[in-house]
Amino acid sequence: MPGEQVSARVDIWIWSVRLTRTRSIASDACRGGHVRVNGVRVKPAHVVRVGDEVRLRHEGRERIVVVSRVITKRVGAPVAAECYVDKSPPPPPREEAVTVAVRARGAGRPTKRERRSIDRLLGRPPVEERDRRPRGD
Repeated sequence: MPGEQVSARVDIWIWSVRLTRTRSIASDACRGGHVRVNGVRVKPAHVVRVGDEVRLRHEGRERIVVVSRVITKRVGAPVAAECYVDKSPPPPPREEAVTVAVRARGAGRPTKRERRSIDRLLGRPPVEERDRRPRGD
């Protein structure tokens, strides 16, 4: 396959196998200390070879991959997936969306009745039960 070599720069390899969207993001991650090869923080020009373990902290999670093929040209996703063995922990579960009260645009402020129904929807206690600050009469 064209672009296949024995070794490549780590930032180029990370971008080529689609672990990051752009090469500049990959090199910034290296400079920021978010990339480790075999447990050592590396610079963007570090050479990566078959069998190396690459750890990348990106977008809130850590990717752990073992290099199975070295490439320097960006390839399609199916080919890229064959270039490494993914040993990453599963991503954290997505948080469920919270129900939000929706009002028609331009409807103005909610009435007292609408405000109470919104409070019930959100599980807030009624106004009478809420703690109010004592007035300084």
